[in-house]
Amino acid sequence: MEELFIQAAAEVESATALTAGIILGLGAAGTAIGFGLLGGKFLEGVARQPELSRSLLLNMFIVAGLLDAVAMIGIGLMLYFVFTDYFVTALAAAVGG
Repeated sequence: MEELFIQAAAEVESATALTAGIILGLGAAGTAIGFGLLGGKFLEGVARQPELSRSLLLNMFIVAGLLDAVAMIGIGLMLYFVFTDYFVTALAAAVGG
């Protein structure tokens, strides 16, 4: 029974590591796409109305900060799952160990 629990715990930890990589990769990809769209729309807006460049730049930096915040939340969740044994503890509670 102990060996079965150790094998199940190892599978849970490997799935957690894989999930953490997916979270990190998708967070980075989403942020990169967001920054690309944001920069393109900023340049388009400045090209159409150059007198609004200061206002558009301020709005761009606000949205850029929000984009980074979303990625940081994902990284925080990923680090929580990796460095705590949350799922292994739940597995131990489920099997009564």
